[in-house]
Amino acid sequence: MYICSTCAVEHEEAVEVCAICADERQWVPAAGQQWTTLDELTAAGHEVRVQELEPDLFGITIEPKLGIGQQAHLVRTPAGNVIWDMVGYVDEDAARQVRELGEVAAIVASHPHMYGVQVEWSRALGGAPVLVSEADQKWVARPDPVIRTWSGTLDVVPGVRLLQLGGHFPGSAVAHWAAGAGGKGVLLGGDTIQANPDRATMTFMRSYPNRIPLSAAVVDRITRAVEVLEFDRLYDNFGKTVDTDARAAVRRSADRYIGWVRGDFDHLT
Repeated sequence: MYICSTCAVEHEEAVEVCAICADERQWVPAAGQQWTTLDELTAAGHEVRVQELEPDLFGITIEPKLGIGQQAHLVRTPAGNVIWDMVGYVDEDAARQVRELGEVAAIVASHPHMYGVQVEWSRALGGAPVLVSEADQKWVARPDPVIRTWSGTLDVVPGVRLLQLGGHFPGSAVAHWAAGAGGKGVLLGGDTIQANPDRATMTFMRSYPNRIPLSAAVVDRITRAVEVLEFDRLYDNFGKTVDTDARAAVRRSADRYIGWVRGDFDHLT
């Protein structure tokens, strides 16, 4: 098993170039494609850290930073735990920390950039199902029987619902956790709806590193799809949050975005 050094997504073999990084939404380093392995990452001192973000929600990160550097989220529920946007490294200590939080019902990625070493984590956790959006299945570079496809909406466990919204990728999704934020609801936005550093607004992009926007129509479609949900807080996949009033902030952010791409504010440029 090989891991792309740029995006930290697992591959069953070291191909000429990682297809995820060669796509216009990502990038291949100037020095060319580079691969690594779990043994090499262990020798380099990488480790997984698990931190409680709020009751029954935990952030999972890798130190030092690996690949894109996402923060995975583990939602703990009475019916089993859901891991969202898996990281690109695992060892026995990391698996032990996650097992101590309860049985994992599913591992899910918001989109292909967040696959990480999802199959390897599944094996370390006793074969937990890995859920992949059917629309993005072609990006899976390490097929395995633990992978199951889904589309549309899916209640992974009671209280945790996946919604395929598209935008960043055709299968891009968010996860709604109804019990989060003290019962007010949490939205795990991934890169589908990404929090801004101001902690009060969000944005929407086809490519974040390459600055490729989405259309006004797509952003409105995504916003309308989440406006029917109840949530007060949003977490993206890089440790940024909109702590309160997040549902209204999505609409405010979408209206601002739509206005700019439509040309409403050209007089300011």
